[in-house]
Amino acid sequence: MRAVVQRVKEASVEVDGKITGEIGKGLLILFGAEEGDCKEDMDYVVKKCVNLRIFSDEEDKMNLSVNDIDGEILAVSQFTLLAEIKHGNRPGFTRAMKPVEAEGMYEEFCKRCEEATGKATKKGIFGADMKVSLVNDGPVTIIVDSRNKI
Repeated sequence: MRAVVQRVKEASVEVDGKITGEIGKGLLILFGAEEGDCKEDMDYVVKKCVNLRIFSDEEDKMNLSVNDIDGEILAVSQFTLLAEIKHGNRPGFTRAMKPVEAEGMYEEFCKRCEEATGKATKKGIFGADMKVSLVNDGPVTIIVDSRNKI
């Protein structure tokens, strides 16, 4: 399971000209599920995402989590995070979880983020052609990968 976590001042996702999710200060999380991912992968990724101390404290040190700043989360499904590019220039996606299972994982991820923050997780629409807009704050971008926990 892979997540790209971006600290943002604001972010939104649009599908067919309509905003489906929009946040102010918080995290934009691009989420991808890999074949073989399980509960332990979900536990790890959710815990890391919501507890990352990437927001500045009063001394301007990255020391606060999204909960500490009362921030929001916008989660967007993105199977392309699992692209394989070792051979040639056209990405392959055989490592990405099949859509039916992946949608369940995405929904579970959003639900678990809500439980961990006490706030609704804003979302895109799984499988849709989405337009994501953001103002990256910093920029700060962190990759969380359940297969690389070391």
